[in-house]
Amino acid sequence: MDIAGISTWWQSLASIEKIFWAIALLFSLLFLVQTLLSFIGGDGAEAGGDADASISGDDGTGHQFFTIKNLIAFFTIFGWTGIACLKGGLNQGVSIGLAVLAGSIVVVIMAILFKSMNRLKQSGTLQTKNAIGLIAETYLLIPASREGFGKVHVKVQGSLHELQAMTDDMQPIPTGKLVKVTDVMNESILLVSTQLQ
Repeated sequence: MDIAGISTWWQSLASIEKIFWAIALLFSLLFLVQTLLSFIGGDGAEAGGDADASISGDDGTGHQFFTIKNLIAFFTIFGWTGIACLKGGLNQGVSIGLAVLAGSIVVVIMAILFKSMNRLKQSGTLQTKNAIGLIAETYLLIPASREGFGKVHVKVQGSLHELQAMTDDMQPIPTGKLVKVTDVMNESILLVSTQLQ
């Protein structure tokens, strides 16, 4: 198809079709650029990230609906759904309604996916309180009566960690000795004991 053919095709479209085509093509191009940038490390997913960052602070809401990603996804789906509805013989009102519905569904699906991914990312963060009650092995001598720090190896949340430890025991705990984690101090230091029961 040559330029004259494209021009003739464009002129033959109704106004609403032109709007849907313009939105679909523009936002599809933006979506493609965003995707390519995220794959090559440009992090196009956060293009205009300062604007998103200012509204997506840690305010407890998790995923924000009004982000650049979601706007691009909404309008991409909106445009193509509108075109499909009009080509399918539906009237303008129904086409616009279905296009808005389809775009909104995609945004909701994206929100659910990002919330799920965020939950997975958070579940990988070490929560030292999960070590309470577990058996650990002394890696570096732990001085008696909280007089200093030693280190232990303990399997927490499915992976082995080397963490600082103290003890209330009256005797130092030598390297290689099994100990039980009884408490966590300052959210990072394990309190351990040679009493395994």
